[in-house]
Amino acid sequence: MGSNTLSIGFFFAFMALTLAITYWAARRTRTTEHFFAAGGEVTPWQNGWALAGDFLSAGALLGIAGIVTSNGFDGMIYSIGWLVGWPIILFLIVEPLRNVGRFTFADVVAYRLRQRPVRLAGAVGTIAVILFYLIAQMVATGSLIKLLFGLPYIWSVVVVGGVMLIYVLFGGMLATTWVQVVKAALLMAGGVVLALLVLTHFDMSPLKLFAAASEKYGARVLQPGSKVVSGRWDAISLGIGLMFGTAAMPHVLMRAYTVKDSKAARLSILYATGLIGLFHLMVFIIGFGAMVLVGPEAVAKAGGGGNMAAPLLALTVGGNAFFGFICAVSFATMLAVVAGLTLSGVATLCHDVWTNVVRNGSASEAEQLRIARVATVAISILAIVLGIAFEGQNVAFMAGLAFSIACAANFPSLVLAITWRRLTTSAAVASILVGTISSLVLIYLSPTIQVDILGKPLAQVEHEWWFVSLRNPAIISLPLSFCVAIVLSLITTEANADATFDEMQERMLLGPLQASVPPRPRTKSAA
Repeated sequence: MGSNTLSIGFFFAFMALTLAITYWAARRTRTTEHFFAAGGEVTPWQNGWALAGDFLSAGALLGIAGIVTSNGFDGMIYSIGWLVGWPIILFLIVEPLRNVGRFTFADVVAYRLRQRPVRLAGAVGTIAVILFYLIAQMVATGSLIKLLFGLPYIWSVVVVGGVMLIYVLFGGMLATTWVQVVKAALLMAGGVVLALLVLTHFDMSPLKLFAAASEKYGARVLQPGSKVVSGRWDAISLGIGLMFGTAAMPHVLMRAYTVKDSKAARLSILYATGLIGLFHLMVFIIGFGAMVLVGPEAVAKAGGGGNMAAPLLALTVGGNAFFGFICAVSFATMLAVVAGLTLSGVATLCHDVWTNVVRNGSASEAEQLRIARVATVAISILAIVLGIAFEGQNVAFMAGLAFSIACAANFPSLVLAITWRRLTTSAAVASILVGTISSLVLIYLSPTIQVDILGKPLAQVEHEWWFVSLRNPAIISLPLSFCVAIVLSLITTEANADATFDEMQERMLLGPLQASVPPRPRTKSAA
């Protein structure tokens, strides 16, 4: 398979297309507005496709298909959990985000609070989320390049990191947007064709496909409660993390700023929700198709934590040409998401930390772009190192952990900032830090790290950490983050935060141009 000429041809064709897009975008990226938000010139339809491209990551195509292939119905919890988060963004998050912020969610949280502590805390939470999500993408992409070219896994990850660096370093958000649009269109087309090819083996009936899976592997594959989660509380925790984490993912929220106004941002979310929902239905068919037509054993032998189910299914039902196409589309999927994640991390380090904390809002455009490119290189190197360290993990599972961190670190402070007058700086900072740290500690103590990564026997882990049996920490860390924010807000006061709440509400609802009160200036005293 590593020498498959058609597969390599599709791969290089996509590479050539995306590099051409990057070259075109690089000539138009001259300011931080263009680098981080494409100048706000993306249309709602384009942004909807880009959002779908940003969100339909390796976890969607490869990870969920692999989980369904290995475990059956349980894989559906990932599809449903991720999809349910989008209405939360549409009805609660996107309009305040677009009308109050500029590049990152910390713009909204810090609007009526003290700038420096909130932005620093926000940066900690954002970087933690981005790095966990980057791990998932790098692992899947490395596994795919290894399968396609026969390269060692380490060099596969290095190649991916290098290409990602080129996209972000030179093209910024404009290049990333168009790479995501192209990738989303290819992904949808590939998913539709692959699902239809599977159904041709079962008289175009999904019910016959499910019946064949049940007959071959037992009725358990159509029932919840297999290996994906360790119990009912773990299932609930995973669902909470996916649902509220979706509404707090930094690279998704950042796309609210690439369109001209809040109406366009809402339309973008609406289009993206439809595209993502349709694709997840197809992934379920693809997963069961791989279970019946390829077999969980063959998928496991291919390595990569079950992530190669979809490419192997494409080879089985469509031959070498379709296998090459799906591999190229999968690579495009992961590369575009990695670029979006990197750009989100760069925006946090450059805009929140350097410009608003270190330089107190006085950094020039040239300086900001220079810092952004330095941050791009640093995040790319870190992504490569982490991708190598977490070889073999299922990408949907790893992505689920990133969402668990996002829901505890970012969601409570963001929601309370836009809905509750009493929120204070100390409460927001504590909420973000407690949510981030508690999630990371619980993940470290869980079987995810202790058993899967460090290789300890499960019985030993349960004996050492009897209070930690959850693989997904959201059911503990999200309420803890909310409680910390509420309690600290009730026992502390902040006159400026209270006084500017009405101003913020007016801007959230009417937009910055219609609001009667101009935004308060960002001075040293406000920081």
